[in-house]
Amino acid sequence: MLRMLVITAHPDDEAGNFGGSLCLYHDRGVETCVLCLTPGQAATHRGGARSDQELALIRRQEFAASCEILKVSRGVVLDYPDGHLHRQDLYRVVCALVLHIRQFRPDVMLTFGPDGGVTAHTDHAMASVFTNLAFHWAGHSNRFTEQLHGQITPHRTQKLYHATANFNLPGRQPVTASPPTTVIEIGEYLETKIAAFRAHKSQSPLWPIFEDHVRKREKKELFHLEASLNSVPMNRETDLFQGVSGA
Repeated sequence: MLRMLVITAHPDDEAGNFGGSLCLYHDRGVETCVLCLTPGQAATHRGGARSDQELALIRRQEFAASCEILKVSRGVVLDYPDGHLHRQDLYRVVCALVLHIRQFRPDVMLTFGPDGGVTAHTDHAMASVFTNLAFHWAGHSNRFTEQLHGQITPHRTQKLYHATANFNLPGRQPVTASPPTTVIEIGEYLETKIAAFRAHKSQSPLWPIFEDHVRKREKKELFHLEASLNSVPMNRETDLFQGVSGA
């Protein structure tokens, strides 16, 4: 079975940025995993939570509900502090991600670009930095050698994509996005993506903004191919698994 790993920063990122593709590829027989770095406890919208700890618990539950809607095979929320990924020890975070990669052994990985996505969120940018390093280092036998025992061996993921967009959000910092190399037609999965985003009830003030923007952008998700084992000249893609061995 082919595998796809999505690495995000906050609960709701999985639906807002990758939801259509997650659902589409599940229905094509791909095993999917979402790894979320923080439980989103520093969110502006609190959903009635009286503390960061209570909000983290609520958002973990919402993440699980969203993953169920998107048919995600495996959803994991780590405990890094929301809003402070730029203050974390880079080597330790990458070490943790490398272990997940070596265990799950994906064929394709998706994350944000270093621009931080359309929100220009610092956590999104750092998720990109951590994931880019982990993508490469997971395949090196001289990185995090303490992990390499039993069934844990180096793993080279075949392709790494950054989510990208062809617009900027008003009122946010300007973003210089990577050009899309891959356009995924999500069709009927747009409604599933919106439903998954609405599973994040604590973030309900964002629902109309999100839905307005995704409906304006047609039924597509855009990605930039950041790295690939196949180094042939790149053509516009319509399939994240194009050229993947075993696909």
